[in-house]
Amino acid sequence: MSLSDRIRRAPVPWDATRGREVAAPFAGPLADLVAGAAGNARFLGALATREAEWLASIAVAAPEDTLKALCQLSEGDPAVVLRRAKRRLALLTALCDLGGIWSTAEVTGALSRFADAALDHALASLIAVERARGKLTGAPTGFVALAMGKLGARELNYSSDIDIICLFDESLHDPADQAEIRAVLVGVTKKLVRMMGDVTEEGYVFRTDLRLRPDPGVTPVCLSMEGAERYYETLGRTWERAAFIKARPCAGDIAAGERFLERITPFVYRRHLDFAAIRDAEDMLARIRHHKGLTGPITVPGHDVKLGRGGIREIEFHAQTKQLITGGRDPKLRQRGTIAALTALAEAGWVEDDTARQLTDDYYALRDVEHRIQMLDDAQTHLVPTGEEDRARLAALCGEPDAKIWQAGFQARLTRVHALTAPDEPHEDGGGEAAAALRSDPDAQRLMGEWPRLPALRSSRAEMLFSRLEPAILSRLSDAADPMAALIQFDRFLRGLPAGVQVFSLFDENRALLDLLVEICATAPALAQYLGRNSAVFDAVLDRDFFAPLPDCETLRAELEAAVEDAEDYERALDAARRWQKERHFRIGVHLLRGLSATAEAERAWSDLAEACLAVLLPLAIEEQAHRHGPPPGEGAMVLALGKLGAREMTAASDLDLIVIYDADLAEESAGRLPLGAPQYYARLTKRLVAALSSPMAEGTLYEVDMRLRPSGRQGPVAVSLASFDRYQREEAWVWEHLALTRARPVAGPADLRARVAGIAADVLTTPQDVEKVLRETADMRRRLFEAREAEPGPWEVKQGRGRLLDLDLFLQAGVLLTPLGDAPLGHDAVERLHEAGWLNAGERDVLAEARTLMGCVQALGRVAVNGPFRPETDGPGLAQVLLRQTGTTSIPVLEERLIAAAHAAGDLIDRRLAA
Repeated sequence: MSLSDRIRRAPVPWDATRGREVAAPFAGPLADLVAGAAGNARFLGALATREAEWLASIAVAAPEDTLKALCQLSEGDPAVVLRRAKRRLALLTALCDLGGIWSTAEVTGALSRFADAALDHALASLIAVERARGKLTGAPTGFVALAMGKLGARELNYSSDIDIICLFDESLHDPADQAEIRAVLVGVTKKLVRMMGDVTEEGYVFRTDLRLRPDPGVTPVCLSMEGAERYYETLGRTWERAAFIKARPCAGDIAAGERFLERITPFVYRRHLDFAAIRDAEDMLARIRHHKGLTGPITVPGHDVKLGRGGIREIEFHAQTKQLITGGRDPKLRQRGTIAALTALAEAGWVEDDTARQLTDDYYALRDVEHRIQMLDDAQTHLVPTGEEDRARLAALCGEPDAKIWQAGFQARLTRVHALTAPDEPHEDGGGEAAAALRSDPDAQRLMGEWPRLPALRSSRAEMLFSRLEPAILSRLSDAADPMAALIQFDRFLRGLPAGVQVFSLFDENRALLDLLVEICATAPALAQYLGRNSAVFDAVLDRDFFAPLPDCETLRAELEAAVEDAEDYERALDAARRWQKERHFRIGVHLLRGLSATAEAERAWSDLAEACLAVLLPLAIEEQAHRHGPPPGEGAMVLALGKLGAREMTAASDLDLIVIYDADLAEESAGRLPLGAPQYYARLTKRLVAALSSPMAEGTLYEVDMRLRPSGRQGPVAVSLASFDRYQREEAWVWEHLALTRARPVAGPADLRARVAGIAADVLTTPQDVEKVLRETADMRRRLFEAREAEPGPWEVKQGRGRLLDLDLFLQAGVLLTPLGDAPLGHDAVERLHEAGWLNAGERDVLAEARTLMGCVQALGRVAVNGPFRPETDGPGLAQVLLRQTGTTSIPVLEERLIAAAHAAGDLIDRRLAA
């Protein structure tokens, strides 16, 4: 449809006489639209008069076709061609906007599309001149204009200037020529700015601003990409990070620009949630407002629609700060456009859906007002007119003949936007009497008196942030079951922080995290200390799925593969794995403490986490070793997990019991630069894998590794061949080694090799055993374990002792050897499967199931909370309440009685069965 046919509305002209004069050459809806535009906006009236013949010619065409033609700039003097096209674009977009033909997004998109075309056309003409002069020859120049701000987001306003950064890829040129090339391109850039911005009798194209480039006071107008990268890596500031959210190559060598933006992505989007950036951005916005006198209450006359309270910048700021915080973790949030960013943030749970919808509506409404302000006189202004006449013209352009009604509605909108987007001011009442009592406690005063000297509070900024938080912290600590105990654990957390700005900014922005920290301090001192050493794991809490059901092993493996995929080298990949594992490890602990996951679920989750690490790190270790020694000889290597990982019963503190098994002829060699025989190759690979898991690095360690369960123990090779493993298990292994095999499970390596090892284990476990020998040796092992203890275990020692977890596991493993189950009863299903096989009667099943479930729960919570047995007299009421909730018990004395009774009953059962 043509422009005339698609007109749906027209403003009521404030100056009807002027409107009729300008609209005289036109008829029908187009005349009404021109009259409304010219009768309110002096600039539009002048444009329509000057371009009347052209407007009449395009009225019968689709406006999209007209826009396309305007962007296909013709031959001729670029300065004249560009200005004529821009003048006509201004008239087209204004009429399509005021006539309801194009949406706000289509208007800003049209302005941005033309700006791209104009820059590219101007740049191409200038480069062609330099080539004709012989100043630029050969390869592509690598020169690119990066669109910043509203042009980068394709959100130009009606009278917008354009912000660009001009760069060139110096790597495309001979080093000897780079200085001369730079000088030529600096000249091109200066001419580009003049060609776009100089005002002539034909008008102007776009005022062009280069001040967003690095250190504009001292740097040339065109920089090398290498120099720009060095600047951003070492000196880049938060506002520059925010600016690059919208950056986009728009003219020149687009591919070179894309490569540059990809390289500086780590500068813009940090790996960790960067709440400290919010304070920088807020301070910057506050300084701008103070400088421009935009503080104080919202009033419409003279209000800055862009920078004032409730204005466009507040919505952009609301989206951009969240993108800065989260974009490093979630690439889907790296959206240039404001509305696209709000939509993505809402989908990811960072902005409420209703808030995103309301701000989207408000953003477009504010942009409409901004455009109409600029249509009045083509001025680059965002101020609502102070004069009543011009405000009435503005209201009429906005479709409201009554200026007072329009003003009241606009003020309400500004007030709502400010309420939705302005940072919440912290409000704490000090915590009441309980907090006052905590502050007055001499021990508390002693602890808090030492805080200013801690590393986390050494900087003035950290001290300022903490002073804002301290009332909230003490208020929450005073509500704990044992406030002083919680304060002591918070103190340990604080002492573990190497620095405080990031963490305190995080808490200041999201007070719910303080609730979680205090909960952990009150219930799980070991986890509080872990947080002090690894405070970055708090990032994970803000992920939308943190409290969702825990993922399975395949999901975890895919996550870890993605986390290490972009690492620059092996060590950075290992550090990435450590960061990733810490967050998942912490998440499981929180789920267990809050009762979101039962003990068995948490133990499976910790086991799946370790399995995912092994499954991803083994190929990385192989790849790293292959650089020198070539790919693995033979069929490769797999990892067999035993113990708690094999049984999928890991706790927060479990190490890994592993055997590495390879399949290769002993005579085979690898085919690398430094070939190794198979035994030596796989021994080195095993050591490399163990180091990948357990060596301290910048991000800490992953797991301690125990390989003593391999054939021949410490005396045997660290990696064993498949043939040797098969022969040893069938012909040489002791009973205790077959007992350990009942919890063996392949967790990494080639699928075929894993299946063959699992088959060997199943064959061994289903081979008929000498019943008397198994029972005798199991009883003997049990006796030696008891004798190794210096004292009888207390009721809360659930791991070692008669009827405790090790005793239960040993007895169940003997049952597996003596029962043809076909494969190992891994973990929590062992008791039930042995009952189904007839080795346990119903009563025995119930006794063992009760003991394993109860003691397993106490152990798992103890490992995550206190790194050892629970001590009710010292570990505080917070953890006690968690234990009671998880075990379904009414009081600590009752739980103690249950543990004692369960241990006695299980111990008696095992005594009786092993003596049979």
